[in-house]
Amino acid sequence: MTTAELIKLLKKNGCTFVRNGSNHDIYKSPITGKEFPVGRHSSEEVKAPTLHTILKQAGIKQ
Repeated sequence: MTTAELIKLLKKNGCTFVRNGSNHDIYKSPITGKEFPVGRHSSEEVKAPTLHTILKQAGIKQ
């Protein structure tokens, strides 16, 4: 999954953009209430452990 696809999935599940970090964008999940970073490299593949962590923080089951 690329970063662009991940962001689409996050938005589909109600996550909202909060702010820009230095190399990452910060999103917030309405499910968990947590804020978490997502890299800005939209065409790059997100590594499996990173993807798992982001989805867990967002409260999205996959």
